[in-house]
Amino acid sequence: MGRPDPEEGQLPAPVKPPDGGWGWIVLLGCFVITGFSYAFPKAVSVYFKELMKDFHVGYSDTAWISSIMLAMLYGTGPVCSIMVNQFGCRPVMLIGGLLASAGMILASFTTNIIELYLTAGVLTGLGMALNFQPSLIMLGTYFDKRRPLANGLAAAGSPVFLSSLSPLGQVLLEKFGWRGGFLIMGGLLLNCCTCGAVMRPLDMGMKRKMGKAQDKYEAKEMLPIGGKAEEGISTTDGTKKGKKAKKKPKKGKKLLDFSIFSNRGFIIYTISKFILVLGLFVPPILLVNYAKDTGVPDTEAAFLLSIIGFIDIFARPACGMVAGLKWVRPHVAYLFSFSMLFNGLTDICSARASNYTGLVIFCVFFGISYGMVGALQFEVLMAIVGSQKFSSAIGLVLLIEAFAVLIGPPSAGRLVDALKNYEVIFYLAGSEVVLSALFLGVASYCCLNRGKKEPPPENNPSAGAGSDTEEAESDVQEAEEHSSDNHQPAHSTDNAGVVANEEANHVAEEQRGEGGGCPTGDGEVLARDGCNADQMVERDSF
Repeated sequence: MGRPDPEEGQLPAPVKPPDGGWGWIVLLGCFVITGFSYAFPKAVSVYFKELMKDFHVGYSDTAWISSIMLAMLYGTGPVCSIMVNQFGCRPVMLIGGLLASAGMILASFTTNIIELYLTAGVLTGLGMALNFQPSLIMLGTYFDKRRPLANGLAAAGSPVFLSSLSPLGQVLLEKFGWRGGFLIMGGLLLNCCTCGAVMRPLDMGMKRKMGKAQDKYEAKEMLPIGGKAEEGISTTDGTKKGKKAKKKPKKGKKLLDFSIFSNRGFIIYTISKFILVLGLFVPPILLVNYAKDTGVPDTEAAFLLSIIGFIDIFARPACGMVAGLKWVRPHVAYLFSFSMLFNGLTDICSARASNYTGLVIFCVFFGISYGMVGALQFEVLMAIVGSQKFSSAIGLVLLIEAFAVLIGPPSAGRLVDALKNYEVIFYLAGSEVVLSALFLGVASYCCLNRGKKEPPPENNPSAGAGSDTEEAESDVQEAEEHSSDNHQPAHSTDNAGVVANEEANHVAEEQRGEGGGCPTGDGEVLARDGCNADQMVERDSF
């Protein structure tokens, strides 16, 4: 997913994922971006108590800051997809890093909650969105066979940053206040620009240059030295330009591909993710304030998020490794459904935790289930739609999820203000997550049964797990066909450049044959009768 092809006005032909090499650096950048994108909206909840005192607002008002961040992360998905398809991942990520940093720096100078919504919420959220989505797209272009593991490792950035940013925010709050903390956080977000700089696109530019040079070399080797060689090379280049001109009208430029809505697996995934997001982010956002209200000291309350993050660190890569197993990967949608069911039951069973020990136990199980969900959510989407349509699919999915993000946490905060009871919130959030798990599992099973009876298998969400491998193989086949166009037809185009020379030689030989010269038989007879054997071998090679 690099820059657009300036000649054809669209993304260059995909290269087979290397599954390593520079991809590990891309994975590291994606790790950092994922950490900031998911952990930052939760980590800023440490500042909510001070913001409530300074601006005289309630839980629901401060919860809107995290919700707006997440809403921008999700809601700007289509815009980000269009920008990536138009300009490439690297420039978009550099701009996003600057916006994210500027939002937090400006937020440190705000004087009311509305200004915080616009700076820390909208501007920082937009900047993180412009980093998050391109990093996932780049990860999908660099990995195929190891993609589940790569997704798990990249997703581990969220718990790592959550376990570090939350205590760091508490320390900054105690020493510099919330304004100083926001200012320093803005400086940290500049690291997103560094991550964007390492997102080197995989394009076909170098391969095109190498192919062109190789064709010219072969033409010079096979044609006589002089003007005829140049004539043959120009004929070869002209033939390629003609082929490219014929192919241009067939390939349209799609900034956003809506054809994915014809995929039943994609529809099922989108609906289940919408229901999931309604309750998934509610517990970690309200956990710190809940612990503080039950009498837990501020430092220990912030440490609860670190517990979730620490468990999550190991859960995500481990789940990615399990999802990459041969007998698990075709059924990764069901594994994702199980992880959501586990998370929802954890919320429901821990709703009555009223002491610090109970909250710690909840954090352990929530960290495991939350890590499984985080490691699998984008792997399932890639398996359903394939890497070529992933940039459009993720943008549309995130847009739909944005509405759920705007509904979930603020509604939970308003219920807290009205009921002063967190138990109901945990029951509600857990029920929503369980419902999404049941819908995904049952709907996928029904879709699979129907998909077995119907001809088109590409709508089968679980069977789509191998779609990227098949696409990679087709890409290699296309590359080989393109290579054969550069080599085998190169002989034919070279023949076209010297066909006149061949015919002239043939006429001359016939004339010599009529005058008692060498016959026009095979190369062996011609050589025995005194004709130029080297010339005949050269002709026979054509």
